[in-house]
Amino acid sequence: MAAPLPPSPRRTFLGRLPLPERTYVTDALRTETVGGVILLVAAIAALVWANTNGSGYAAVSHFHLGPEALGLNLSVAHWAADGLLAVFFFVAGVELKRELVAGELRDPRAAALPVAAALCGMVAPALVYTLTVVLGNGSTAGWAVPTATDIAFALAVLAVIGTSLPSALRAFLLTLAVVDDLFAILIIAVFFTDSLDFLALGGAVAGLVVFYVLLRAGVRGWYIYVPLALVIWGLMYNSGVHATIAGVAMGLMLRCTRREGETRSPGERLEHLVRPLSAGIAVPLFALFAAGVTLKGDALAGVFTRPETLGVVLGLVAGKTLGIFGGTWLVTRFTKAELNKELAWADLFAVATLAGIGFTVSLLIGELAFAGDEDTVNEIKAAVLIGSLIAAVLSGVLLRLRVRRYRALSEEEELDEDASGVPDVYEQDDPEYHRRMAAIHEEKAAEHRRLAEEAGAARGKPDSPA
Repeated sequence: MAAPLPPSPRRTFLGRLPLPERTYVTDALRTETVGGVILLVAAIAALVWANTNGSGYAAVSHFHLGPEALGLNLSVAHWAADGLLAVFFFVAGVELKRELVAGELRDPRAAALPVAAALCGMVAPALVYTLTVVLGNGSTAGWAVPTATDIAFALAVLAVIGTSLPSALRAFLLTLAVVDDLFAILIIAVFFTDSLDFLALGGAVAGLVVFYVLLRAGVRGWYIYVPLALVIWGLMYNSGVHATIAGVAMGLMLRCTRREGETRSPGERLEHLVRPLSAGIAVPLFALFAAGVTLKGDALAGVFTRPETLGVVLGLVAGKTLGIFGGTWLVTRFTKAELNKELAWADLFAVATLAGIGFTVSLLIGELAFAGDEDTVNEIKAAVLIGSLIAAVLSGVLLRLRVRRYRALSEEEELDEDASGVPDVYEQDDPEYHRRMAAIHEEKAAEHRRLAEEAGAARGKPDSPA
């Protein structure tokens, strides 16, 4: 009789990251955190400007520039939303490609958790919004507004709070945001394309084919790709498809796997160069011209009384949290994944609450959903800001409750007692590490023996204290 097969091992959810992945995540999050702080400053500046000199803010936002003959005579705010955000979505495309071929999403079993969490974290807010507006006889047009997470703003909150969040939780938040961005891109492409200019769309597709062929042929030179990217973007804009889709498509075409002799793939190198531009310039400038909500009159009071704005707040605060937490719990409940024993479900709940901070993409979708109705757009923006603020405060309280545990885990991850440049937790299987540590301990033991001898000699002196 054949022996029964051994049970397949259970996978650890939110376990320690492999060292290369940890290094990549640390670099990416450092840039996003700095960018998030700049984004926070830009949002505050927009609010101050709009509420102290509203006419000046409106004049700059609505000032038009660009070639009329090419259909690109746009307002400054429009350039920020359709132009600068294309850079942000380009980085999102590269991130997604890397995650699919070299990161957490390359293994379908490992990808199931963040994908399920992100998907549930978008469906639940949409359902909460829809239920709220249906019960309140409001408009369902804004169902997609509370579905997006702003990773930069979430990390800025972490930076302000100062919690030493373990790298596994930060990586989960980053992967969650990447998948979230993918679904947000699909929502924008499918639900916010009213009419198509097939000639312009065909030109954009042809440009993307040329872009792909040049990449695969190994052609280099920014002076080739930047003009081509601008042409593709302009054609995509005139086609009726949101222009940011061009950035995503180009990002997905980059090679993100390393070949022999490469320390970074072309996609990783380009992302390293463009990410600071996206996080430090493009997104903050978008925020400057998108977050200028007039907080006078009924803008704030109406947030909790109008069904559309109440739906956005509840979707961000309750929908995001319950969706991400519930989706992750269900996947671990019915698969072979188990939570890292060093963490608790309360940690995941806090991160899920943090994901309720929706800013960049939420503001963009709000403008698209209620285009032409400036009063409603202003109220929806106020709702996004208030919902994000509530989520930030709530997550800050929850994370603070576990800050001592996080600090201990972070210190353990960072400890490099042998000064090798690699944290000790990643060297436990390296014989050379243990030899180095043995030499360090032997040196310390010799020093203590010397001190013991000196102390013993001092005690033997007649005039030594009793």
